[in-house]
Amino acid sequence: MRLALVIVLTSIAVQSSAPAQQQPTFRTGAKTVAVYATVAEKDGRLITNLTRDAFEIRDNGKPQPVTVFSTDVQPVSVVMMLDRSGSMRGNTRLVEQAAEAFVRNLGPADAARIGTFADRIVIQPEGFTSDQNALLRILRSDLPVTGPTPLWNAIDQATTTLKEREGRKVVLVFSDGGDSPANFTMNNSSIMDVMRDAQQDDVMVYAIGLQTTVLLGRNPRGGMGSMGSMTSIRPDPGLSRIADETGGGYFELTRAEDLSATFAAVAEELHHQYALGFDPPRLDDRMHKLEIRVTPQKLKVRARKEYFAGKQPSNP
Repeated sequence: MRLALVIVLTSIAVQSSAPAQQQPTFRTGAKTVAVYATVAEKDGRLITNLTRDAFEIRDNGKPQPVTVFSTDVQPVSVVMMLDRSGSMRGNTRLVEQAAEAFVRNLGPADAARIGTFADRIVIQPEGFTSDQNALLRILRSDLPVTGPTPLWNAIDQATTTLKEREGRKVVLVFSDGGDSPANFTMNNSSIMDVMRDAQQDDVMVYAIGLQTTVLLGRNPRGGMGSMGSMTSIRPDPGLSRIADETGGGYFELTRAEDLSATFAAVAEELHHQYALGFDPPRLDDRMHKLEIRVTPQKLKVRARKEYFAGKQPSNP
């Protein structure tokens, strides 16, 4: 999904008038499956005024009663992972400004950590914080821009840090390249590892990809193109896939100058999702297919595609 700038133009000012953040009331004694849904027009404009009866939840193809419904702003725990590999040299200041825009759009009940990945994967601070000034100081620290792109390792580590968090859990990752850990070990995460862990731990992945332009090599035979030619390289296609499967969003940019508006749009979207819940018909320690339908059908809904129906531990 390419960035619809209309999201930013129509919604940046909404957060200041948002209602107080509340958690939906989930029924005790039942393993309620939480589903966070984003609904938008085809042009990307967010739709925030639907009622419970506009939604249908299907578990492995079978409709389920919606037992929880809320349009209140839901607090979020988010890990923002930023690509600091060598290809990002020249865009670091724009990425920093964009990440700052995201932090400044977080709500008072939101909590975050910030990570970078290149030669090393670093996630700071040690615990989640709502202190925006502390997060901004981390963003402004002088980190090197060099090394490979351990994309899936980075997302997997971010997902792990969210495992014990309650409520809505999000990884926001930015990268301009494909997965390339370059550490020559057998312990690297694959996209399938990352997708499985995110689905089992109820983590949404949002991804922002930046296309890069590179100069191809000189034509050794001379003539047309002997000085090389410019070509555009797209980010890892797996970013779009994992965002779609986990109910997040994917934004692909061709200009680094659009980063700040995109990061701010993601923060705004996170504050305008529907919180849905249902009681699973069977707890069988299996992955279940999820489908969220919305009326009117012309609207586009994004939500997780699967959930893990883990068995409840028996009482001693």
